Amino acid sequence: MNIYLLCTGNTCRSPMAEAILRSKDIENMSVRSAGIHAQDGLHIADNARTLIEEANMPYTKKSRTLSREDVEWADYIFTMTESHKRVLLQIFPGEKEKIYTLKGFISPSTNGDVHDPYGGNLETYRETFNELSQLMNQLEKKLQEDDES
Repeated sequence: MNIYLLCTGNTCRSPMAEAILRSKDIENMSVRSAGIHAQDGLHIADNARTLIEEANMPYTKKSRTLSREDVEWADYIFTMTESHKRVLLQIFPGEKEKIYTLKGFISPSTNGDVHDPYGGNLETYRETFNELSQLMNQLEKKLQEDDES
């Protein structure tokens, strides 16, 4: 199963989500992240890197921009916000069956956005990291349930 996680710049939310999900070492799962408005090769945010390293998780150190190749590779594409999802649906209308907001996929009746810590202090990033940790736990459970049914 190929999971593609998207945010705006691929320096905060999606790299943290990627590291958290990848650290679960789920059998037959590959994880990538990118940003809808990212530049290839920028360092991820210092606070994101600090938290990922504190948790001793493998991570991707540089940002990646959204690519058609990755969209086609993905079985599921999870966006951090509803607006990211709308942009993706405009660019890739033929891929709509695999594009979801992260929160909307986990709990369709409870949508919403993942808080963007960009520009915040370490504690702000920690709050988003903790939110993403909970969401990745819920995502793992949901994917296992869907796989069993």
